[in-house]
Amino acid sequence: MTSHSSEFDRFQLGDWELQCGESIPNAHIAYKTFGNRKSPAIVYPTWFSGAISDNVWLIGEDKALNPKQVGQATAFPVHIISITIDLLKFFIIIPALFGNGQSSSPSNQESDKPFPKVSFFDNVRAQYELVTNHLKIQHLHAVLGWSMGAGQTYQWITQYPDMMNFAIPFCGSAKTSIHNQVFLEGIKSAMLAVKTQSSAGSKEGAIAVEGEKQRNWSPKEKEVGMKAFGRGYAGWGFSQAFYRQRLHEKHYGFKDLESFMQGFWEAWACSKDPENMLVMLQTWQSGDCSNQKPYNGDFEKAMQSIRARTLVLPCRTDLYFPPEDSEYEVANMSPGIGRLEQFPSIWGHWAGGPGDSKDDLKWLDDHLSNFFSIEQLE
Repeated sequence: MTSHSSEFDRFQLGDWELQCGESIPNAHIAYKTFGNRKSPAIVYPTWFSGAISDNVWLIGEDKALNPKQVGQATAFPVHIISITIDLLKFFIIIPALFGNGQSSSPSNQESDKPFPKVSFFDNVRAQYELVTNHLKIQHLHAVLGWSMGAGQTYQWITQYPDMMNFAIPFCGSAKTSIHNQVFLEGIKSAMLAVKTQSSAGSKEGAIAVEGEKQRNWSPKEKEVGMKAFGRGYAGWGFSQAFYRQRLHEKHYGFKDLESFMQGFWEAWACSKDPENMLVMLQTWQSGDCSNQKPYNGDFEKAMQSIRARTLVLPCRTDLYFPPEDSEYEVANMSPGIGRLEQFPSIWGHWAGGPGDSKDDLKWLDDHLSNFFSIEQLE
């Protein structure tokens, strides 16, 4: 069953069982599609805190993710196949993470219980249900995504390794590193402290106090907690060189660092629901595509299972998804499966999205176009 809004559609999942043993009652997944369903399909999941509309910057008739069908590849002989690739456009599916406020989330689920732990496995299983049972697509051209979208990309290609031809994870990882978990513990703890709560540890929520009922955030708690969250994030999203070259002033137009902290980071964080952010943060911290059968925690085995031709695109200055992690991922893929190229950028994690750096957007779009074209010809 599908319901509609002006911005996206919802696919009803029923009571959705989770890896943790709990379930989301009457769950739904939000999604939006672009293009003709008969075109080769691409799944492009959302990222941490991102709404479906926050993915659209990479889609357009002037981009590699072009949803407009302008020709038929089968009408041309093999010797001009490079032209036909440009004519064959895509059916693009953007599914939203659980917890993003559009798919099932604390902000849209009425319950007096804490929202259950949700993994990348749970999200991708729901996306698979959407793609195969609702949209009636049995094979994908590609899966790709930025940040947590990259984590979902790795989940797709290990959970359903025969489902797609290509994969492009950018500025993300197949397994959330310990250092990345530490970063997330810091910003999570800053947020929880406003409610006099403490973290129960990485991959967990707040420490539960016996006899104390869950309560909503007061407006003041939300304001103070999310401002602290945003300021903690500010040292990680962009690189040292980004700030050293004062791009917060030169690019974004803020007069100084404090106005940037308030007008960019605090404004972003305060626009989000804290409980939604905690759900997605827990999903991020627990990211590990080997945490499923048949890998059972064997990360190298999970990497070796990948069959989709995979282009891995880290940024050389990303502070929480460093290129070293990507190099290890590609080194453990089977020969001929993985390729790695680095964003040559000082924008850090923001090189991969959400499209603020136009030079990096062009670099990414060019690499997507070239990858699809070259791999199609081989």
